[in-house]
Amino acid sequence: MRIASVSHVVFAAIMIAIGIVGLIKSDFTPVWDPIPQDSHALAHLCSFISLATGIGLLWQRTVAAATRVLFAGLLLWLLLLRVPNIILSPTFGVFWPGFVTAEMVAGSWVLYTWFAADWDKQHLGFATGKEGLRIARALYGAALIFFGFAHFFDLQDTVSLVPGWLPWHVAWAYFTGGAFVAAGVAVLINMYARLAAALSSLQMGMFTLLVWVPIIAAGSKDAFQWRETFVSAALTAGGWVVADSYRAMPWFAVDKR
Repeated sequence: MRIASVSHVVFAAIMIAIGIVGLIKSDFTPVWDPIPQDSHALAHLCSFISLATGIGLLWQRTVAAATRVLFAGLLLWLLLLRVPNIILSPTFGVFWPGFVTAEMVAGSWVLYTWFAADWDKQHLGFATGKEGLRIARALYGAALIFFGFAHFFDLQDTVSLVPGWLPWHVAWAYFTGGAFVAAGVAVLINMYARLAAALSSLQMGMFTLLVWVPIIAAGSKDAFQWRETFVSAALTAGGWVVADSYRAMPWFAVDKR
């Protein structure tokens, strides 16, 4: 096995879980949803890619190919499906899956830069080098800003998800939304970027643990809630991978260019 970090293992495990459940239930494809025309064949393909690349990420002989396939698949999904849909129908319901995909592209892109084979470095040097890593981080920052504004745009739903044992639900909704926006801006301008990426990933992880896990643990059979739990976990893992890409950078580094 060739393990780069704990985030690498968590990312792989979540992709495996998404793939397994997706192959069992053809209408369950977190991260990839919505599937065009509700195609079962395409849903199974996306689930298979999730499972195969998730397993491949954990083995030294296959990790380079796995990151290449996953990154290429998610990037094509973003460029050929999400972006055109946003242009044609710029609504919140279309923007949301678009930025979810963008965040997953960012995470898979970082993994691709870590494990790129010699062929990739020779033929796709732009994607595997520092420029590729900068674009991946920029995608992550842009996604964070959208996630933050989504808290304000859909405030009622955001407030409804705040755990009941916490006081000041509206304040928490505004605080977490503002935190996402601030973190996204910090990543984009490369100011305290490592800290911002780490804290934003932690916030998504806490959201998964405090909101979605208790709902599922209570015995929910709602497909939407199960799907959102997997999406939240995948976004957390993707953010964690991006945060790990800053390991060589000081926590409070400021880009002075």
